[in-house]
Amino acid sequence: MDVELTYKKGLLRSIGDVEVSYGRREWLDSTPRALGSWTLEYQRFSTTLRAVGDIEITYSRWSVLPRTVGQWSCEGSRFGNRLLRLGPYDLEYDRGGSRVRAIGPLRVFYDRLGSRPIRVQHDNGQPLSDGLVLALFLVLFRQKQSWDADQRARR
Repeated sequence: MDVELTYKKGLLRSIGDVEVSYGRREWLDSTPRALGSWTLEYQRFSTTLRAVGDIEITYSRWSVLPRTVGQWSCEGSRFGNRLLRLGPYDLEYDRGGSRVRAIGPLRVFYDRLGSRPIRVQHDNGQPLSDGLVLALFLVLFRQKQSWDADQRARR
């Protein structure tokens, strides 16, 4: 089953039927505020995601990678720059290591330039579970934050 990722004005707007919404002033603050019915909460004065609905996200002291997402434990790479596992889902990256190609049973496809994920293919043909939608959003959100930080560093 294919799940489309839609964008408007450069912002992710939906993952299949699940809407990603932003604040009223999205042109000033492009930080997502809700994923479907889940409210997204951030650390004070930061874009570090602290909770998705009632699912708390914890981080180790010096890392930007999550340590836990609710009951799920997470695993990062040796130097803490890539997420390797999010709960029950292993992540696979392209050769350069910057683009996620798979999240558990999901395959992620990008536009022609390879800069925007546009479609996800689910192996078993069933609609995405809440857990897979959450995992997909968290991974894509983290990837975009990383790319944005890299762009700012190059300026």
